[in-house]
Amino acid sequence: MPEATPKLPARTKGEVKVWLTAAGLTIGLIMISGLLLLIAMNGLSVFWPDRVAVFTIREGDKETRIAGSLVKTQQRRKPDGSFATEHQIFTGNKDAYNLAFRFINAEDILSQSDAKGIYVAERMEYGDAVFTPVELQLADGTKVAGSAANFASEFSRLIQDGNDRRAEILKIEKHQIGDINARMKRLEIRSRTEDVKAEIAEEQALYQTLADKAQKLRTAQTADKLVYQLASGEERTQNVGDILHFYLPNDIGIFGRTGVFLHAIREFLLAEPREANTEGGIFPAIFGTFVMTLLMAVMVTPFGIIAAIYLREYARQGLMVQIVRICVNNLAGVPSIVFGVFGLGFFVYGVGGFIDGGVQYPMAPSWWFAAGFGAIACIGIAVYLSTHNRTAIPTQQKRQRLLHKVEGLLWITSVFLVIVTVARCPYFHGFFSDSLPSPTFGTGGILWASLTLALMTLPVVIVATEEALVAVPRGVREAALACGASKWQTIQRIVLPSALPGVMTGVILAMARGAGEVAPLMITGVVKLAPSLPLDLSWPFIHAERKFMHLGFHIFDLGFQSPDSEGAKPMVFATTLLLILLVVALNLAAIQIRARLRKKYQASAF
Repeated sequence: MPEATPKLPARTKGEVKVWLTAAGLTIGLIMISGLLLLIAMNGLSVFWPDRVAVFTIREGDKETRIAGSLVKTQQRRKPDGSFATEHQIFTGNKDAYNLAFRFINAEDILSQSDAKGIYVAERMEYGDAVFTPVELQLADGTKVAGSAANFASEFSRLIQDGNDRRAEILKIEKHQIGDINARMKRLEIRSRTEDVKAEIAEEQALYQTLADKAQKLRTAQTADKLVYQLASGEERTQNVGDILHFYLPNDIGIFGRTGVFLHAIREFLLAEPREANTEGGIFPAIFGTFVMTLLMAVMVTPFGIIAAIYLREYARQGLMVQIVRICVNNLAGVPSIVFGVFGLGFFVYGVGGFIDGGVQYPMAPSWWFAAGFGAIACIGIAVYLSTHNRTAIPTQQKRQRLLHKVEGLLWITSVFLVIVTVARCPYFHGFFSDSLPSPTFGTGGILWASLTLALMTLPVVIVATEEALVAVPRGVREAALACGASKWQTIQRIVLPSALPGVMTGVILAMARGAGEVAPLMITGVVKLAPSLPLDLSWPFIHAERKFMHLGFHIFDLGFQSPDSEGAKPMVFATTLLLILLVVALNLAAIQIRARLRKKYQASAF
């Protein structure tokens, strides 16, 4: 009797939907990977030194030559509907051509050659210069021909001297004269109430000495000249002191290109921006983004944890708590610009103006004292009730519930009275009233921007912390209570440590969202160019009132506000890549902390 063919198992119900979800995930991952790859390729290619070619092109009835590197080739629609191929070429020499890029029709390019001996030099102004050197004219009258064997070494030595002088000028003008300006500002305030003419004269003399020294260095920067020739044959003269560095793109090998590549990345990360942020580095933006994100995390974490603990562990689960949870969840969906407007009105103009100039509408002293005594009385009674309103006698349960309600009302009243007492104190005239009408904290700054973002990301931390608290096993809580621990001791030593990995997840999500936000920052403290950092070596070291630069706003500024959109495009990709790497680095650090916490408390769990 033949064996029966085993029947194939029936298709598992819902299998198609599983494949569809997997396909959706795959598509999402491909889109994310493609976006990251596009940003990485365009961001890193900015720093790689391309070869420079000499193009002979036709312009009308004549031929001309330009030197530059090919950026891209694209199709352009002609007026008759046909397509033509055109090349985008980076020509540099913005001072000579007015633009650093040119679009040239492929049919107009008559010839192309890679010539040796072409220099590319980064300058303080007008971007890169692409040229063939003619000669160096030194301050002592000596001339070094561009064809001389020692030209490159002499050119490099002069550039290094210029960089050293520039660093000395920066030190004098930014730090030493900056400190004098800060002291002069304080003396100006003191001069309103006392005679400080002698001290002002001493500071002015010191200022003049440093200014003369800086001017002498600036004059030395223009002493040495470089005469160079463009591909078109035009000769131009450039101060060597305005050149930052140079390289020969057609004469260096792979190791030389790698050195130029690493040098460009280092300058991009550590230097300050120039030329309306289209040249130079972005160190102030990196520093501002990092400090703001850390401040935001430090502010949002305790408030989020405290709110979640109260909602989950202490608040009676009823209609009011449900409404509060709905409000918290809805806050996560409010547009970020709304938080920015709130931050501008409440933090900047409200709290900042209060810190600067004190109370705008003070309360009458008699009413203020009454509010103060009322607040003290409410707090005292509430504390007494919270410590003595404890009984397990069944006949007194109704009375205890009533006293609980009274205690809650007293706490709410005391908070209200404390706010009124502080906000309308007739004896507080601000910490910086002498500096008015120039605001100190009453204008945008990194503190208000961080607080605004902390408020915006607070729902994320609250929701994540609540979920983490719920995930702690009930048996763990009951075991701690059975051992004699109070409820707070159970939360503090058992529940909260066990929930910390989940709390860190919320903090990570909050940091990721806060670091990439731009809209609230545009009206609460971020600027296009910040001359000083929020942290430096000047007393009091932490300057929370200062404005700052941010990578997200830097991208917006380059992409939509730059006068040279083509020149700014590479910087947009490079800055975007750096912002993503910074967010990833912050998240990896938080994930590492979370993993250690999870390992630690899993080992101590029972």
